[in-house]
Amino acid sequence: MSTELNHVLKLKSDSDKLDGTFKYILTGDGAGSIFTIDEYTGTIHVTQKLDREEKPFYTLRAQAINRNTQLPVEPESEFIIKVQDINDQEPKFLDGPYEATVPEMSPEGTSVIQVTATDGDDPAYGNSARLLYSILQGQPYFSVEPKTGVIRISSQMDRETKEQYFVIIQAKDMVGQMGGFSGTATVTINLSDINDNKPIFQQKFYYMNISEAAPAGSTIGKIMAEDSDIGENAAMNYVIEGEESLVFDIITNNETQEGIVILKERVDFESKRRYSVRVKAINRQMDDHFMKEGPFEDTTIIKISVEDADEPPVFTSQNYVMEIAEEATNGSFVGAITARDPDNANSPIRYSIVHSTYLKRLFSINAHNGTIIITKLLDRETAAWHNITVTATEMSE
Repeated sequence: MSTELNHVLKLKSDSDKLDGTFKYILTGDGAGSIFTIDEYTGTIHVTQKLDREEKPFYTLRAQAINRNTQLPVEPESEFIIKVQDINDQEPKFLDGPYEATVPEMSPEGTSVIQVTATDGDDPAYGNSARLLYSILQGQPYFSVEPKTGVIRISSQMDRETKEQYFVIIQAKDMVGQMGGFSGTATVTINLSDINDNKPIFQQKFYYMNISEAAPAGSTIGKIMAEDSDIGENAAMNYVIEGEESLVFDIITNNETQEGIVILKERVDFESKRRYSVRVKAINRQMDDHFMKEGPFEDTTIIKISVEDADEPPVFTSQNYVMEIAEEATNGSFVGAITARDPDNANSPIRYSIVHSTYLKRLFSINAHNGTIIITKLLDRETAAWHNITVTATEMSE
């Protein structure tokens, strides 16, 4: 059989004399529904639209038989009808939604992510499935390679300014020509943090007070340097510089990043009333790329004032040793003790003998000047030593 294919397919037996003796029949994919055949002429018609993406080809069998005898006049012939592609499919991004993360301040040209669209048209026929990628939203920070769909950085970005971008990529078939179909995908691009910011104190000077009565280990106050980075890149240590580190200490609260100023040794208002403490905040993690821009640290000064506290009198000696002859008469002078008020007020001191009533019968102390006298004759053979406890009390004027 010979075949002729235009808009329809026509079959004709070489033995057919066109006298109506031959009858053409059709079997196979879609025969009788999608494809019909004129039994007299052998012309095959398509009864409905064909979709190549649904079925790209049909296998049919045709035969000519003698209408009178119903016997075949030639062997059965098999042929394939291929559905020619037209551009009726739009590009689709099947792997979306897309999301990617790239470090902030990445150099131009850094690859972020590749997006891929698919087109249901025949890639082997024409340009129907040949795609071209372009960027609709995201410039000037991002660009896309037209043929590969690889998104790249085209301008450096700072996370502290903006940390998330929404980039819209278009894929267009027909190599981007007019009349083609297109599809779009949104790509969420997040900037991850790098250590590109140093700690900064918001104040050049901080002012704190501490009582001279405060014990070692007391908290004096808190300071804080701010770092625009996040996480470990914002973590810092505080350090006290110079000799003031012998008196004060500072520790870092890792949760709040505050520096807690601690009293290391007790201070004395009468000896030193003011301290100027130099404190440095230093990033724990350093980025070698940015280190050439300078050390990631900042310095401030804490002015600490010592407040006066009402301190008890202090004896010039913790122990006094005095002697007196046993034959000394009543009222004889034994010795004197002295205490002073360490405060600037220098309040008057009052002395008194405490504890034993027995000792108070033997000795008397002048409440104003601390001189001690005997009030009864002493006998060495009865008691060679007498231990007297004296208290000094600060009196308010």
